[in-house]
Amino acid sequence: MERAGIAPSGFRLPDETHIGRVRLQVADLDRSVTYYENVLGMRTLSRSGGSVQLGAHGDDRTLLELIEKVGARPVPRRGLLGLYHFAILLPDRAALGRFIEHLEEIGTYAGMSDHLVSEAVYLSDPDGLGIEVYADRPRDAWRLADRQLEMATKPLDVASVIASAGGTKWDGLPPGTVIGHVHFYVGDIDRAASFYHEGLGLDKIVWSYPGALFMSAGGYHHHVGVNTWAAGASPATDDDARLVEWELIVPAATAVQGAAASIATAGFAIERDGDAMLASDDWGIRLRLRTPN
Repeated sequence: MERAGIAPSGFRLPDETHIGRVRLQVADLDRSVTYYENVLGMRTLSRSGGSVQLGAHGDDRTLLELIEKVGARPVPRRGLLGLYHFAILLPDRAALGRFIEHLEEIGTYAGMSDHLVSEAVYLSDPDGLGIEVYADRPRDAWRLADRQLEMATKPLDVASVIASAGGTKWDGLPPGTVIGHVHFYVGDIDRAASFYHEGLGLDKIVWSYPGALFMSAGGYHHHVGVNTWAAGASPATDDDARLVEWELIVPAATAVQGAAASIATAGFAIERDGDAMLASDDWGIRLRLRTPN
């Protein structure tokens, strides 16, 4: 398939770039751990003081870190500028079918959509933080139109997805599960593009979706989505349940340095933290850029 998207004018992230862990601030750690284990099917990898690291079964990679701040305000219904959702990518459609059947069995409501490139389930955690659980369609089934990937929001064929599980029951997030993408509420698409596209070095992949922009490395449908669907909302603060930071993993230290220099050239502050670099967009959404451990 022809390569999708518009490359940034300067630095461009390597194709091997992918999302690392997501860190969230929550009001009640025990309540959140119960939710992420029993509903999402995660397992606790470690716990220390007021934080917990969670991952998939049979896999020691941390996907999610929860940090407790007692009394943190839940996300209001209209949302806050910051996290729209983080997205858990399952290894195949059968796993998604098992997950949907599990949600039905425990009586948990979820929104469901077919995005053409993927099939997705949407939930909110006890603090109102958004979660997507999804499976990709094969890349050779993705379609291009004028260099944009065709993405849409259509009803999910739930029965077909469940049938793909072949009657196998859900037993938690399977090995190979990763964080596939992150999606943010922002105040302005052009300013977001200045940070994520021209600064960080992600390609624009879909730019005609109403009120949204999707960007990625390596031709993926998106590693980062931004939208203005929470127009008029305020940025999340330290008093709110919120995204603390998200990680982007690049294959070499030279890519970390290249992205950091490009972000600085785009007019955003950069801070070093050991071998990692930290930067925030205009709405305080903090990125940690690092190489694999």
